[in-house]
Amino acid sequence: MSKAKLKGNSPVLLVSDVVYSADWYKDKLGFHFEKLYGDPPSFCILERDNCFLMLCNTKSKDEIKPNWKIVDKMWNVYFWTDNAEAAYKEFKQKGANIDYEIYVTPYNIKEFGVIDPDGYDIAFGEILR
Repeated sequence: MSKAKLKGNSPVLLVSDVVYSADWYKDKLGFHFEKLYGDPPSFCILERDNCFLMLCNTKSKDEIKPNWKIVDKMWNVYFWTDNAEAAYKEFKQKGANIDYEIYVTPYNIKEFGVIDPDGYDIAFGEILR
């Protein structure tokens, strides 16, 4: 029996306003999307460099609980990059809210984080060799 190959993943974030959040990810982090789904819109699939992120409206903003509110300094989404410095500069220039400045972790990852409109910590890291 042949084994299925996993080809990628797509984190899902519950958001308070899928239209606003999709535009924020497009404008601040360079993602793009083909369309918003639902009437009114309630779901979106974003992509950048073959990395995907799904957004889904929740009924109430009170249902949104970013991971860092449960576990200190814990992200909701972590993207790997080949150039953390360039990503950091790009996102900062586009006006993304930098959650924590770029630094090298004790486990040899150059990383930084941004906060999205719903308070999620989105991190970006580059493995240093």
